[in-house]
Amino acid sequence: MKTTAFKAVIGSAFSRKHRINGGSFHQIMAVEAKTALQRLRITLHGAVQGVGFRPFVYRLATEMGLTGWVLNSSAGLVVEVEGAADQLTHFEQRLETERPKASVVTVHEAEWIAADGSTRFEIHSSDTDSGKTVNVLPDLATCSDCREELFDPANRRFQYPFTNCTNCGPRYTIVVDIPYDRPNTTMREFVLCPDCREEYENPANRRFHAQPNACPVCGPKLNGTIEDAAESLLQGEIIALKGIGGFQLLVDARQPAAVARLRQRKHREEKPFALMMPSLEVAREYCEISPAEVQLLESQAAPIVLLQPKPATDIAWNVAHCSPYLGVMLPYSPLHHLLMEECRFPLVATSGNHSDEPIAIANEEAIARLKDIADRFLMHNRPIVRACDDSVVRLTRGRAGILRRARGYAPLGIRIRNHLPPVLAVGGHLKNTVAIAVGQEVFVSQHIGDLDTIEARGAFERAISDLCRLYSFQPEIVACDLHPDYASTQWAENSGLPLLRLQHHHAHVAACAAENNLDTPYLGVSWDGTGYGLDGTIWGGEFFRVEGNYFERVAHLRPFGLPGGDVAVREGWRSAASLLFTTFGPDSQIPETADAAQEKPRFENSRIRHMLEHGINVVQTTSVGRLFDAVACLTGVARHNRFEGQAAMLLENEIGRLRTEEAYPFSGGDWEPLIRAVIADRRAGAPASLIAAKFHNALVSWILEIASSTGLKQVVFSGGVFQNRYLTERAAAILESHGFTVYTHRQVPPNDGGIALGQAFMAGK
Repeated sequence: MKTTAFKAVIGSAFSRKHRINGGSFHQIMAVEAKTALQRLRITLHGAVQGVGFRPFVYRLATEMGLTGWVLNSSAGLVVEVEGAADQLTHFEQRLETERPKASVVTVHEAEWIAADGSTRFEIHSSDTDSGKTVNVLPDLATCSDCREELFDPANRRFQYPFTNCTNCGPRYTIVVDIPYDRPNTTMREFVLCPDCREEYENPANRRFHAQPNACPVCGPKLNGTIEDAAESLLQGEIIALKGIGGFQLLVDARQPAAVARLRQRKHREEKPFALMMPSLEVAREYCEISPAEVQLLESQAAPIVLLQPKPATDIAWNVAHCSPYLGVMLPYSPLHHLLMEECRFPLVATSGNHSDEPIAIANEEAIARLKDIADRFLMHNRPIVRACDDSVVRLTRGRAGILRRARGYAPLGIRIRNHLPPVLAVGGHLKNTVAIAVGQEVFVSQHIGDLDTIEARGAFERAISDLCRLYSFQPEIVACDLHPDYASTQWAENSGLPLLRLQHHHAHVAACAAENNLDTPYLGVSWDGTGYGLDGTIWGGEFFRVEGNYFERVAHLRPFGLPGGDVAVREGWRSAASLLFTTFGPDSQIPETADAAQEKPRFENSRIRHMLEHGINVVQTTSVGRLFDAVACLTGVARHNRFEGQAAMLLENEIGRLRTEEAYPFSGGDWEPLIRAVIADRRAGAPASLIAAKFHNALVSWILEIASSTGLKQVVFSGGVFQNRYLTERAAAILESHGFTVYTHRQVPPNDGGIALGQAFMAGK
């Protein structure tokens, strides 16, 4: 309580003490403190706008007979509430326990201030003067109330494809500025009709200040019919659908010819397509789904979830024939719900772009860029401010392991333990995201993608500009990767800002430590496919002792050569050739594999042998990702990566339900005894499942060996290799059984999509 308010209570007590018979001074004070009006100011930071927080506060305060006001500010939500002290304390408790489901409160600040004698509770206009630190909410999947109205013939929004309320609908993809009010969104182009206006202004209505609120009379409209689109899909045509965060390309997932045509036109030869299922019940017909995976599918984020497919379904063979999983999502917008109600069969739902290009978001842009892919367009006239792809998750350690952070998750801020300077982090080259640091919040952009094309680099630059503009952010330093050839590094070099170059794998483990609010010291385990090392070689199998801002490389995979350099990323047989060459000499051969008939770049090829013998165009690496490629080849699982991480994914999947404690020898990260054992097992006819399990177990044993030697009890896993569920879960379980505490990613991907967070965090050190 402020001094002035405290003095007012004291004065009141003294003036009345003689009228309270038998009451001591302390008893009088207790009575007065309980009954005198007091005022409490509460400020909430985080994702607290666009979720119905103000009407919730209004209803709670009026129900409890309290007065005051609530408003949105550029920093969050501010409440001033007045009444008896015990009631205000109870109000604050209920504010926390009963707050809207979609809200995320990162900081709760409260202070007692002088009462001002307010007579009612009000919702005030937004305050735009404070610094912009409020979290912009992600786009939210359609809630159950809106779904019910969507299919109710008596409701005025029956079959209206843009219905929403404060609990659901677009947010991030329509907001132009903060605070999140309708004039600061693309819905400002649509004037509310009287009915919608009444809902919007009524605090008792669930559409109170639902900024995208609309109906068939006053809201956005389609340029075609859902019935025609469904009929076209049945005929095998490709539909370009304008969704929440951009265009999607849809096709009947049961028709191989239609899927093949989409692959050919989109230039996406092998990478799996995601599927949209009409309902959870239909999804169960095609996939094994655990209760935890059900929660992910039906969550407000509604991501693509990687699931184990059931055998013998009518899904076309070429939807995901190079992957052991099906990526499945449920309808997450009213438009999707209506379309899937018409179709009632699985649809391929992939990004509306040519491969390696950004997603189209504007109607004219989509027609120009997708006309050679789509047979028909289904568009609407609600503008999209920024592209936001579908998120991808996989269940790991009993929770969502985010592999691509976009719709439903971005751009929620990640709160860290220390204040950061105004830094712009530009991420890596693959799976790029960018981030800005505002105080103790790091705002990470949605997934941008690989920066190999001019179009992708344009999307990267727009994401930087958009994030800085949205938060009125002026960076004072730019953090980038050490690799000189990364497009993000080159942009940073040309930005004119002071430059901080950070090692790739340092940034990986720093990202995981940051999101877990982990203090040093700890052991960082950073395993991936490629990263520029401090010694100029390619790292990817690293252990770091981290204390304060000091990283010490305490162990790493034994280096080996990659003949052809970057070509070996796609052609895993080259890694196998290198390991065989060193282990058995130049006369060794790569065992035949299932797909060898398609292409046989045999090890005895004189060119490859010459490269290895003379070290010509052979790049040294410590990459565990490339070791996975080699073992996948030697095991007979895969010779190539037709998309990033394919061989490793197939090798993990080969384990299946097999459980064994056997492990190959791998002390000190020396792969030579391991390779000898793999070849011996292969020649003895051991099943691929056993070889795969023993290889994974060897990696786990190595982690335990290094962790035990350092004396550090906190262990951090990061890098794309830790997308591997078997490896991550087994390593965590075994380390924890030996008294270690293991930290994995929760809010950003372990792959390069999390690099920007690590860079921003390191800039503060």
